[in-house]
Amino acid sequence: MSLYGTIDTAASGLTAQRLRLDVISNNLANATTTRTAEGGPFQRSRVIFRPRVEEPYWRSPFLPASLDNGVGQGVRVVRIEKDTSPGRLVYDPTHPDAIKTGRLKGYVEMPNVNVVKEMVDMIDASRAYEANVTMINGAKAMFTKALEIGR
Repeated sequence: MSLYGTIDTAASGLTAQRLRLDVISNNLANATTTRTAEGGPFQRSRVIFRPRVEEPYWRSPFLPASLDNGVGQGVRVVRIEKDTSPGRLVYDPTHPDAIKTGRLKGYVEMPNVNVVKEMVDMIDASRAYEANVTMINGAKAMFTKALEIGR
């Protein structure tokens, strides 16, 4: 793999993890938003990644051909999707978005954002970002040393 290929692979990871951090930040910012423009409480978003596979791609010497699906090409964001799981109900009859009639009268449907899960995801995305930065720095150092050998 070339220097530019290595940096390109890491750069795709940096871009994807930065977008993931932005989505997580949006989820945390709206953790108590009970009314959106679409109606109803805020719904948590999540980022879906897929490996980048282009032909011809680098083949791993450690995997059999049947399992090799483009190792070393990086990652791309396929989409950002809404989590459709239901939010929790909180009893607060004074809230302006409280349910007015029926057996759930006085309850407010809160967003389906779990702050602890979002914080764990944020730490995970930060560590993945750091790993990609380390990979770029390692590749630069390796190629610098290779150039010094040629002197």
